[in-house]
Amino acid sequence: MRPAILLDVDGPLNPFMAKPTRRPAGYTTRRVRPYGFFRPLRVWLDPSHGSWLLSLAAATGADLVWATTWEHEANEFIGPCIGLPELEWIDFGGRGSDHADGLHGKIAAITEWARTRPIAWLDDEFRPRDQEWAASRPGTLLVPVDPRKGIGVDHLERVRAFLTGAERAPRTPAPSRP
Repeated sequence: MRPAILLDVDGPLNPFMAKPTRRPAGYTTRRVRPYGFFRPLRVWLDPSHGSWLLSLAAATGADLVWATTWEHEANEFIGPCIGLPELEWIDFGGRGSDHADGLHGKIAAITEWARTRPIAWLDDEFRPRDQEWAASRPGTLLVPVDPRKGIGVDHLERVRAFLTGAERAPRTPAPSRP
């Protein structure tokens, strides 16, 4: 089963917590109006993220999957702005932002969706007990992202290392010099 890279929108792709005067470099302002919203929302998106993510998926043999409360709307309002094709998305049934028992509200749906599939999940709202969940589920990497900065190369390198096994591989000591 192919691994999956799970993408949240707000925080990782849209650094919504950045101060308006401190928008991270490379991001452009977009106005989108998801269904059910009276006014458009301001989102900051970096167009280079699409090619970064597609390259990462190709290099690791992973599928990119929306793991966001935007659900299917991420394909309409976010993906095209950063150059992503339509992606599979996880249905949270409107409960993705609920947090119970110290766990992220998306965990139940992600567990059901992923089953035993390896996942690397980029999100900005991990809860205290999420690391316990990840540790109990082999092949799971949680990648916390600062919602003031969004994803960077370091996050993607961490995902690449995990999915290619480099992060889990034992280190071989360097040969000693005579």
